[in-house]
Amino acid sequence: MSETNNELLAALESADQIKVGDVVTGEVVAIDNDNQAVIGLHTGEEGVVPAREYSDDRNINLADELKVGDTVEAVVINNVTSDKEGVAYLLSKKRLDARKAWENLNFAEGDTVDAKVVNAVRGGLVVTVEGVRGFVPASMVAERFVSDLNQFKNKDIKAQVIEIDPAKSRLILSRKAVIAQEHAEKIAEVFGKLSVGEVVEGTVARLADFGAFIDLGGVDGLVHVSEISYDRVKNPADVLSRGEKVNVKILALDEEKGRISLSIKATQPGPWDKVAEEAPAGTVLEGTVKRVKDFGAFVEIFPGIEGLIHVSQISHKRVENPADVLKSGDKVKVQVLDVKPAEERISLSMKALEEKPAHEEEDNDGRASRADIAAYNQQDDESGATLGDIFGDKL
Repeated sequence: MSETNNELLAALESADQIKVGDVVTGEVVAIDNDNQAVIGLHTGEEGVVPAREYSDDRNINLADELKVGDTVEAVVINNVTSDKEGVAYLLSKKRLDARKAWENLNFAEGDTVDAKVVNAVRGGLVVTVEGVRGFVPASMVAERFVSDLNQFKNKDIKAQVIEIDPAKSRLILSRKAVIAQEHAEKIAEVFGKLSVGEVVEGTVARLADFGAFIDLGGVDGLVHVSEISYDRVKNPADVLSRGEKVNVKILALDEEKGRISLSIKATQPGPWDKVAEEAPAGTVLEGTVKRVKDFGAFVEIFPGIEGLIHVSQISHKRVENPADVLKSGDKVKVQVLDVKPAEERISLSMKALEEKPAHEEEDNDGRASRADIAAYNQQDDESGATLGDIFGDKL
């Protein structure tokens, strides 16, 4: 054989040689028992595409996807030694598809894309976006920590592109960023519809020791534990349940911080609403002394309702210090002198139920003394006392 012929044969052999990274096309000649597609190549050799290199679907059965005679395009990822005669190359259709997808990207960093979750791993979610494999770190899955990422497997999610590096086939996305953006838009929409003082219906979304979060249509407002009921509530879960429909009154709106303060008890009749009806002036009641002050004593006459017996209304006898006559826990009979539901004040008298002495001592010919006036001016605001409370019949 001449030197020219040898060079020609060497060139032909070189042209036909398949290298790692080459894209090859061949026909399916068999689907073996290992769930692999055997591909006949133009060189007369064979390559094999395992199921894991055909698709990200771990449960795929190649016999359902391919049949003998089908054409498959794949990339050579390795030379292999096989017991099967003629099988010389490990091929991957999945990696070729990914390469083409990277070459034809039509999104950029900052874009929001649709992603398919193919797997959940310890560090986050493995997804595909238009054929490109990407990753959502666990810290970027949601606004709050997610303990079980498996709940997202095989689901479609929206995520924001955080980083793209085709050279490293690196695609990082954030679902949390999309949620935050949608939440901000929802807040603006909801705040535009609400106003302070308005009563609206909501759904109990979450319960905490300090209160309940109420869903107002995509945005949560907080009912503090003190605003759940007029009765004392130790644990919100004792009186509310998740998913329950409730009416709430809007107490405050802070769009900048996205906070809405709500009240359930403000939508309900308060204990003071019935006081004027059930205990008008002149009514005689029995109550319990709760607190004793220098200016008088507070007596609970209904659950959560306290009235003031001013020092001047304790007895016809002069009382210098209410603590000399009354103590916390004492049961006493009182007469209602005055009721002011709007101010949540009620004035009581023990003296009115006693027989008036024939010669009751009075200062300044029956008029209120300066000492009484000074006592009134210096009294604690919590007394809720009126001039009538202090001076009684002296006025």
